[in-house]
Amino acid sequence: MSKVFEGKVLFLDRSDINTDEIIPAKYLTEVSKQALGEHLLEDLSLDGFDPQGKNLQEAAVVISRENFGCGSSREHAPWAFEVNGYNVVIAQSFARIFRQNMFNCGMLAIEASEDEINKMFSFIGKEATIKVDVENDTFEFTCEGETLSISYDISGFDKALVKSGGWLGYADANY
Repeated sequence: MSKVFEGKVLFLDRSDINTDEIIPAKYLTEVSKQALGEHLLEDLSLDGFDPQGKNLQEAAVVISRENFGCGSSREHAPWAFEVNGYNVVIAQSFARIFRQNMFNCGMLAIEASEDEINKMFSFIGKEATIKVDVENDTFEFTCEGETLSISYDISGFDKALVKSGGWLGYADANY
């Protein structure tokens, strides 16, 4: 099964964005993923970022810096992205548990080189889009008529999780 993810980009130009900034701990008692939706990134402190802004609501892909998703290990952080229509986070590096939780939810955590991240961030403040071809481990970043084609690497198992829509879909199909 071929799978493509695409959407507008939300630039979060900072390293070490942690799970408490993605979804504050006070919401971890919610009993549904949907209840997390309105609180995505509400505690993120970043110049020019508005957690109620149009950019957050229209995007489907995050581009950030190093160590994205650090802090407490919790599935709630990817869930908060998921219920808001985000399906891809691209960063220079990820906290290990956050990265795996993304794959377990059928979402992509793509690591790109510092050079590639810097090239994409050179378009910050402009409307950019990403189109990810999961089958071929590539994505295209497009902004202002310029397209960057970038390859990435994930394990075969993580790719199978994404293509199955997450751990539950994978388990249903394989066990």
